[in-house]
Amino acid sequence: MAPTHGDEEIEGRYKERKAYKERSYAYSPVPASGGSTAVHDSTTLGKRFGENGAGQTRLLGSNGVHVECPVNKMTEKGSTKLQYIAAGAANMASMAAGVMMGWTSPVLPQLMKSVANTPLDKPITADDNTWIGSLVAIGAVIGCFVAGVLADKIGRKYTLLSSTVLYLIGWALIASAGVVYQLYAARVVLGFGMAFAFTVVPMYCGEIAEISVRGALGSFLQLFITIGLLYSYAIGPYVSYTAFWILCAIVPVVFFGCFVTMPESPYYLIKVNKKDQAIAALARLRGKSEASVQKEADEIQAELDEAARNEVSIVELFKNKVNLKATLYTSLLAAFQQLSGINVVLFYMETIFISAKSSLPTPIATIIVGVVQVLASGVTPVVVDRLGRKMLLIFSGVGEIVTLIALGIYFYMQDAQNLPVSDTIGMLPVVSLVIFIATYSVGWGPLPWTVMGEMLAANVKSKASSLAVCACWLLAFFITKFSSSLSSAFGNYTLYWVFAAFCVISVTFTIIVLPETKGKSLAQIQSELGGDSSPDFESGRKM
Repeated sequence: MAPTHGDEEIEGRYKERKAYKERSYAYSPVPASGGSTAVHDSTTLGKRFGENGAGQTRLLGSNGVHVECPVNKMTEKGSTKLQYIAAGAANMASMAAGVMMGWTSPVLPQLMKSVANTPLDKPITADDNTWIGSLVAIGAVIGCFVAGVLADKIGRKYTLLSSTVLYLIGWALIASAGVVYQLYAARVVLGFGMAFAFTVVPMYCGEIAEISVRGALGSFLQLFITIGLLYSYAIGPYVSYTAFWILCAIVPVVFFGCFVTMPESPYYLIKVNKKDQAIAALARLRGKSEASVQKEADEIQAELDEAARNEVSIVELFKNKVNLKATLYTSLLAAFQQLSGINVVLFYMETIFISAKSSLPTPIATIIVGVVQVLASGVTPVVVDRLGRKMLLIFSGVGEIVTLIALGIYFYMQDAQNLPVSDTIGMLPVVSLVIFIATYSVGWGPLPWTVMGEMLAANVKSKASSLAVCACWLLAFFITKFSSSLSSAFGNYTLYWVFAAFCVISVTFTIIVLPETKGKSLAQIQSELGGDSSPDFESGRKM
């Protein structure tokens, strides 16, 4: 359409521009790419786009020429389907971790009574029992730093795939364990492999996800862990020692087969100067053409270039205010997860059911708790991007506080006051345990890992996430190993009330200190951590 220069045209343009400013729509510039279409021509750079009533896009050039382009040629709807599939495949490694953690529930009581149909030469002791349960955490403490380094060296995908080797070595040691010390070694190796999932899976899911589904994909970790736990709870009591370890070892093999065909993280590919592969991966993940993801790739490139200019060591990590806050907050979230007492509650699950004198067999009761975990964990991916992280963490923390106090009261009345509570409120421990597991699985189970994937900048992500995972599993080791001694010295009720006090602190921290990350880009989150309360111009909200 040829330009005109009359007064009518000038007045018309003025009215059009005025209407354009008053019109509310999201402007998204078309990325420059090497394509041959008109909308990607270099002459269109820097031009403004508006939409007319006919569903066409008006493109205003520097020479005043208007060009009509169909909207559907400039934008693509895309799909999040492959993002969910890739996150699910990656979290099969988390399921393998859950299977490994749940293995102790049916097996250790059996090994303490008899070694029939097992490779061991004699039953294990109570002390052996606590070491087998807790040494997984020692392996995870070591493995989280190795996983962080490998994630930067060989990529998120191949680091996760390599965990399959560690899982298989661990299960082979369990299969052939003639002495208890070999079981110790097996648990350390399995914990080492588990750390790969806890360190790299949140990183991978956070980097492949669009903002709209980032919370849902980040919460997959807890869901798949609980599926793995239920897998062990449901199978272990009813099969032999040999059949059980074989069924457990199959899970990491299935993970390898599912995940090997998934794309690598676009962030990693751009970081190692494989931008063409990154664009191809983004196009697959977004269900769009390569041209339409060019802008996102350029934004990732800019973010990583900035990160490269500010690359930090572990020591320097604590010198920058924003990095320090992000590392501290994610580490505290991981620590509060363990200080909720989740491992102790699961460790004493059989004792709680026995104390309640439930008519249900212990294996059935354990399966019920496992089902509750899975169902509650399945709620989080559905609601997390609607309700936000903070609301779910607060809800979860309050539920933990109420149920831990109730458990403490029950055991105080039973152990310290010698009251016949089993005759009157005998179901209280069962109900409290089910509610505790459900509320934990909705919030404090999955969301520390979700926030970790969202809050950490690319230049500190591998180092800071390693520290957070280290804090989590170091606490898990001490709590799992020594809680039995503490409860013997001070009573179960004291232990539960101490955990309730930590939950009060965690809720207070969430309300007062923790920033909401729902729907925010990394730049917005980092700006808020730095104390910038300037408006978010894209959303019209304060960040």
